[in-house]
Parts: sequence; C-alpha cells; structure tokens
Amino acid sequence: MTKQLFPLALGGLGIGTTEFVIMGLLPDVANDIGVSIPVAGHLISAYAFGVVVGAPILVALSAKFPPKNVLMAFMLLFTIFNFLSTIAPDYNTLMMARFLSGLPHGAFFGVGTVVAAKLAKEGKSAQAIASMFTGLTIANLAMVPIVTYIGHHLHWRYAFGIVSIIGCLTIIFLYKNLPKQKVLRTVTFKEEIDFFKTIKAWHILSIVAIGFGGLFAWFSYIAPLLINVANFDEGNVPYLMIIAGAGMVVGNIMGGSLADKMNPIKVCIFLLICMVISLILVFFFSSSQIVTVILTFICGALAMSIGAPINMVMIHHAKHSAMLGAAFLQAAFNVANSLGAFFGGLPLFYGLEYNYPSLVGAAMASIGVFLCIMFLKKHDKKAKSFN
Repeated sequence: MTKQLFPLALGGLGIGTTEFVIMGLLPDVANDIGVSIPVAGHLISAYAFGVVVGAPILVALSAKFPPKNVLMAFMLLFTIFNFLSTIAPDYNTLMMARFLSGLPHGAFFGVGTVVAAKLAKEGKSAQAIASMFTGLTIANLAMVPIVTYIGHHLHWRYAFGIVSIIGCLTIIFLYKNLPKQKVLRTVTFKEEIDFFKTIKAWHILSIVAIGFGGLFAWFSYIAPLLINVANFDEGNVPYLMIIAGAGMVVGNIMGGSLADKMNPIKVCIFLLICMVISLILVFFFSSSQIVTVILTFICGALAMSIGAPINMVMIHHAKHSAMLGAAFLQAAFNVANSLGAFFGGLPLFYGLEYNYPSLVGAAMASIGVFLCIMFLKKHDKKAKSFN
C-alpha cells in the first residue's frame, strides 16, 4: 500500500469498525438505554439506511469540489456523528446518530474508489481499490474484536469514541498524504444520473444486492451455526470470527489481483461460483468442526474478494458516472446485507436448523452467477478492453 492510499484505508478501518461493532455490543447497549435487544437491533438498520440515503445525495452535492476536500468533509461528518453516539442520552438520539453516521459511508467509498483508481499505476487500478478496502478487512480481523472487548468490559460508548479518534486521524492523514486532484465530475449531474436510467446500471447493482446477498445469508447466522450445528463452545466464536476476518484480508487482495489480470465480470462469475460451492459445503458439512474452520476462512475470503472486481465493472461501464456508481454500489452492498439476513432467516422461522441459511445463500449466489453471465453477454461483449 502506498503512502497516498493509506488515508483511504484508514477511513475504511473506521467505517468498518463502526458498522460491525454494534452487533457485538447490542446486549450492552440495550441494557444501558433500557430497550430490548430486538429494539436495539434497529440501530443496525438505521446505519444501513443512512448508507443507502447518503451515498447518492452526498456524492451529488460534492462532485464539483476537489476530491481531497470532499473526502475530508465526509470524514469530518463521520467523526462528529460517531462522537454523538458516545454522548447520546437516550435511544431516539442514538438512533438518529447511527443514521447520520451511515450517511458518509457510501459517499466516502464512492469518491475514494475513483481517487484510488486514478492514483494507481497502469494496470493496477483494481489492486489500488482493494488497498482502500484493506481497512474494512482489518476492521473485521482485529479492530471489531478489540473494540467490542473494550466496549463490553468498560462501556459500549468507548467503542464509538475510538471510532471518532480513527476519524480524526484519517482527516489528518488525508490532509498530509493525499495529493490534490482536479474535480472528478466532468459532466453535469443530469448527465451523470442518466446512466442510472439504463438497465445496465441496475443490472450491476442487482448482481451485488442478490448475488452477494447470498454470503450475508450465511454470515448473519454464523454464530448460532457454529454453536448449534458445529457444536463449538460459545467462547470460541470470537476466535472463529477472527479466522473469517483473516479470510477477508486474503480475499480482498486476491480479488484485486484477479481483476487487474482478467475481465472483472468474469472474475465475479468465478468468485460467485466458488461462493455457491462453499455455501453448499457449509450446509452439508457444518457438523464437522475441522471442515467448519476451513469453510469459515474460505467464505470470509469470498466475502471481500468481489469488492474490487465489481467496482471495476462499475467504473468501466459508468464512465463519467463512476463516482456516483461506486457510491450506489455501497448502497447495494447494504441491501445485500438486509436481503441475505431476511431470506436466510426464513428457514429458521419454520424451525429448520442453522445450516439452512447457507443453502438459501447458495441459491442467491446462483442467481448472481446467472446475472453476471447475462451481463457478460448483453453489456460486456468487448471484454478485451478490460485486459
């Protein structure tokens, strides 16, 4: 990772930490502010809703300003709203703070994706984008477990205080290390939004929302799967999550490398097929602890491997709308999170075992493979232009 890309990765670390740490701290938050755990769970949805709302709006409002200034402004908002979570006196204020914290998430990655691609050496754009997402992978590998531990043993508010500190550091490093660039928008907003009136744009977004949603069908219920099907002790779950996080680090690097060497949409097809196979294996072999550990690493790797390739697909096809397209992709990933959790939970509603969500995930990933193949045939005939 270059000195120039480090601030983008650091921002990703903060964003990844605040997005996922709340999941491990729900009981602590619920008990402290006097609500039930299901009600506290709405704080997760509030953040995701903020991502979906903020991504296109903030990118649209900021596109005429230099990207360095824009990224610093997004991270300032992120820092302020996360700090608000540390002092929120009640549930409603905390809910609003979580929603506001999500607003800069997709916008930061949307602008950051295009900036990273422009800073990259020739033929290394996908790896540069993957470098930015390294922060997300390290968040899952190390920061979320560490901050969750601190929040549980000291106070949950410390977790968001740490995130605010990461936000401040990101602003400093953006100011010091990120070079100045010209305004990224070269067309009017009306011309930029025209791309999203095409089937091609929504085809790309649907690949993420449905295909990648298959992975979330597994990940959303991984803890009860490990405890009730693989029969791991509850105390071992955090260590197994670290294994998944290590897989994410490896998968992120792998996805960026493959996308620079091959047609990115073909990389997506390959990775989604691997996802289908892996999730089916989870369904059949989760009773084996050794196999479960291996599959946890593999599925973790696949969870992050598609990020750089699908962003490259969006950049190539959106052209002048690339920044807005990358922001919309972040919204699509959050939709994937919601859809995966919802459809993955249906078998559990009917009393089936905790390995069944992975079977639902395999079906969703299979639809993703089909959508990728259709995209390759209809919109990506000039595959050589990606090589």
